[in-house]
Amino acid sequence: MNTLTRENRDGDRAQTEQFVVPPASVIEAGDGYTLEVEMPGVTKDGLDISVENNELTIIGRRSLPVVEGTLIHHESRPENFRRTFELDPSIDAKKISVRIEQGLATLILPKAEHRQAAQDHRFLSFV
Repeated sequence: MNTLTRENRDGDRAQTEQFVVPPASVIEAGDGYTLEVEMPGVTKDGLDISVENNELTIIGRRSLPVVEGTLIHHESRPENFRRTFELDPSIDAKKISVRIEQGLATLILPKAEHRQAAQDHRFLSFV
């Protein structure tokens, strides 16, 4: 997995937030696409989906459990997840729906009705 860094400016404080690029799968159906993004530990409250300038951005923030006692060994990465895709104009961004179950975010990306007949196979580009 690749790691991204994004700087946030909050008043006089500068914060750096680290992200891991999660694996994704794309499935095409006749009326749209299904995008599955693996983000273990992310719940509905930690999921942020946005579409701006034809780019779909998925951010998953997870809260790690508080450890009581002395941590002897830890293999899970503390970073959050972030993935951006460039959407094809055939996708109706206003009708995108999402659900997350057991760390798998599933997005349904329907094709715009006037574009379904064209069968344009350029779903998205990985940014």
